[in-house]
Amino acid sequence: MTVIRVIDFETTGTEPVEGAEVCEVGTCDLDLTAGTIHSPRSWMCGVSKMPPEVRAVHHISLADCEGWEPFQTAHLFDEKRNASANVDAVAAHNAEFETKYFASPVPVICTYKVALRVWPNAPSHSNGALRYWLEDEGKIAPDHALTQPAHRAGPDAYVTAHILKALFDTGLTGKEMVAWTKEPRLLPTCPIGKFRGQPWSEVEAGFLGWMLRQPTMEADLKWNAEREIERRAKGG
Repeated sequence: MTVIRVIDFETTGTEPVEGAEVCEVGTCDLDLTAGTIHSPRSWMCGVSKMPPEVRAVHHISLADCEGWEPFQTAHLFDEKRNASANVDAVAAHNAEFETKYFASPVPVICTYKVALRVWPNAPSHSNGALRYWLEDEGKIAPDHALTQPAHRAGPDAYVTAHILKALFDTGLTGKEMVAWTKEPRLLPTCPIGKFRGQPWSEVEAGFLGWMLRQPTMEADLKWNAEREIERRAKGG
């Protein structure tokens, strides 16, 4: 991989199947060959509504979106809108959200899933928390002005691009990141019940089995429980 386009969407809701639309797109290209992060780009998208509860997050109004074209996947790869002509992959923090709104023609990297594996002991794996933690660790130094305002597509993509570069700096390859992105989240600790916050190795076998039997249990949690059961069966 040479160039990876980091993307971030601001939207009118959480589920496109329920009518949620992309109201702002942010992109930020990471050039692995040069080791550089380009300045972020962003543009508004036309939408039909702007619920107040989501406007309270990103502060984008319906008037801000007036006169803009609705979101189009092609715009993500349009040379006129972005820093680079060609990209080898796209990345996003919690890419499962962005990919609800488009089908990527190139491989996808989820920096959230990768960060869970590489930095399991980070205080938080949110985009903003990782940014400040990595700054404190001396691993990234983004231009603060380009990280503002928070919860807007361009600045958030810029922050994620720095997280992605820090992940590459650990020696990981793009191929490894793409593979991990296709798997469920590998959670460092159990996030539920009486074992909340404890390593999976300390969770009772009975509780792990109970998790697998719950029909409404989140698929990622079941996967983590099953993974721990298999590890123990192998003598791990």
